[in-house]
Parts: sequence; C-alpha cells; structure tokens
Amino acid sequence: MTQQASPRGTFLKVADAVRTLIEGNPGMTELPSLPEVMREHGVSRGVAIRAYNVLRQEGLAQPSPGARWRIVRADAQVDQRPLHERIVEVIATDGLQAGEEFPSASSLAKRFGASRPTVTKALEKLEAAGVLMGGGQGRVRTVRAAPTREEHS
Repeated sequence: MTQQASPRGTFLKVADAVRTLIEGNPGMTELPSLPEVMREHGVSRGVAIRAYNVLRQEGLAQPSPGARWRIVRADAQVDQRPLHERIVEVIATDGLQAGEEFPSASSLAKRFGASRPTVTKALEKLEAAGVLMGGGQGRVRTVRAAPTREEHS
C-alpha cells in the first residue's frame, strides 16, 4: 500500500498544511519547529518528521544540522558549505587581526542560525586548525592567525 493510499495518511495532511503555510508566506525561511507542528496538529513527533520528509522529497525543505528545517526557494541560494568554513570567513568580513577577540559561540549561533553546541564543534575544528586560540567555558577565543586560502577549501 502506498503512502497516499494509506488510511493513516495524517502526515500527508500535515505536509499539506505546512506547504500552504510556506506558499502563503514568501518571506518565511524556516519551517515551524517539530514541537510547534505536534502541538498545532495534535500529532506525534514521528508524524511531524514524516510530514517534513514529504516536503524534503518535494524539494521544498531541507534539514539544517543544529538548526530548524530550512525552506528551499527556487530563487534563493543556500550556502551548503560546512559551518566551520562559513565561520572562518568572520575573520575577513569583520576585519579581525591576530590577537583580537573572536565572537562568542552564542552570537555566532544567532548569526548563522545554528545551535550553540554545533557552533562550538565548528569552533573546536578551527582551534585544531590553528586559526583560533583559547575557548572553553568562560574563556574568550582569540584569532591566532588569518586563514590561508587552503584553509578556506
């Protein structure tokens, strides 16, 4: 029996409702959180995930590691690079020099739309690569060296 023919097609109804929400809000960039969908439609987490997977198969949404699901719009470009590669660009865009304070994980989480633990893991990769120094609970990270072209790739 296919998903469409299933009498338990509640996830399809939820997917239709979210699709209508996306189409009605052209400025919307993220899907509602799973708990919001569960509450609004009175469904389980599994049903909400299945609904989001339908939207993913249709090319309307994609999961974002450490963040909410993103809406995929035909006219918008989404940066698919790993988070640590996007964060390293902060040094150049903010004009930071060696020895200067690097933004906190919380501020970077807001800036990149990711969770703080995900940002912390990306920052740890940059520390291991020698781009940042310091870090840890309550300690300020500083720029150790400007990244070279090889570290961007």
